[in-house]
Amino acid sequence: MLKVTNVDKNGVGYELGIEPGDEIVAFDGYEAEDLLDYLYYEGQENFVVSVRRNGEVTDCEVEKYDDETLGLDFESDNLDIRLCHNNCIFCFVAQLPANMRPTLYVKDDDYRQSFLCGNYVTLTNLRKGDIDRIIRLNLSPLYISVHTTNGELRKKMLSNRFADRINDQLTRLNAAGITMHTQIVLVKGVNDGKELEKTMADVAKLENVKTLAVVPCGITGHRENLTKIENVDEKYSADIINTINAFNKKIGRQLVFAADDFYVRAHMPYENYEYYGDFEQIENGVGMMTKFIHDFEKTARKTTYRRTFLLVTGVAAESFIREFAEKTMKYCGGLKLTVLAVKNEFFGESITCAGLVVGRDIINAVKKSGIEFDELCVPKIMLRDEGDAFLDDTTVSEVEEALGKKVRIIEEGGDGFFTSLTRKR
Repeated sequence: MLKVTNVDKNGVGYELGIEPGDEIVAFDGYEAEDLLDYLYYEGQENFVVSVRRNGEVTDCEVEKYDDETLGLDFESDNLDIRLCHNNCIFCFVAQLPANMRPTLYVKDDDYRQSFLCGNYVTLTNLRKGDIDRIIRLNLSPLYISVHTTNGELRKKMLSNRFADRINDQLTRLNAAGITMHTQIVLVKGVNDGKELEKTMADVAKLENVKTLAVVPCGITGHRENLTKIENVDEKYSADIINTINAFNKKIGRQLVFAADDFYVRAHMPYENYEYYGDFEQIENGVGMMTKFIHDFEKTARKTTYRRTFLLVTGVAAESFIREFAEKTMKYCGGLKLTVLAVKNEFFGESITCAGLVVGRDIINAVKKSGIEFDELCVPKIMLRDEGDAFLDDTTVSEVEEALGKKVRIIEEGGDGFFTSLTRKR
């Protein structure tokens, strides 16, 4: 049920006589569970909306153009996050240090947020009728964590007795035309080798699965009492890349993508820009480096800016960022850039990506380095969405105070990198 708080006088809802305080209880006889029902029918031309007022339900027939709106606002979107029921052997949340902000420990597994925000879901906590609803409302695309199509293995990896339903779920969504982007979090010795080959082959049979990302699991220094997982090395990473590329060649299309992290570990060159298509998996760390290079080259231009910057990054990206810092200096006369790779003491030194570097580690690394600079450059990816704090809750202003220097936030991508570093305050 959706309780109306406001009615736009220019909307169809106003013409129907809907008023604040009314309750939308159904569309075409289907319960109005949350905002997704409303958003779907906003795009329809003919339907019935059931409105409850003072306990009495009235069915209103709607005839409108698909670009016309009902013009309703609601008290709540009814999209409270559905929590994860799994206990995955590779779960990153389970490896977090204690005493971080509470929201970081929330494990969501909500198909609605998958549609709205691109969150990955395992589909293990679907309720009766959820698949029907996904199909009826055409909630597409969805982002699905497959991990393996071996049902028994998936139950063990996710520690969930319902996890073996994945093949039937994917098949049904595929038959209904739901576009899917999928992923495998690869655990060495568990879902790799023959299991990986089987999963890739099974997923390739589904024409509406557009991409499959293979990503390494993150291993922090806080895995006490958890399943032992071996980190991956240069040879293993190269083998994974070669296995994926051989499979894509075999099926004659680009379906499976290895995460950039495998290329970093394997010391292999990144794929070309066309390889990644529309970059649908970029939020999963797939193709980020290639797109960075492309966008940098499109944006970089000759300019001048006389400043000395210290640019912090993660250990994994050090050589890459150093290369583009040098290129930026060639384009920008007077600019001096020094790159400092910050070891991750907070999560553990096996975590090397820039996005998980925290404020306290930056402060300690900069002080220890003894490097002279005018401003500290911090990649935006290190900060929470509000842009004011790191994962350890150290704020940008606290870093500035500790170091006695101003912090310059470096926007994401190659274009953001260049413009942020060459932008005069």
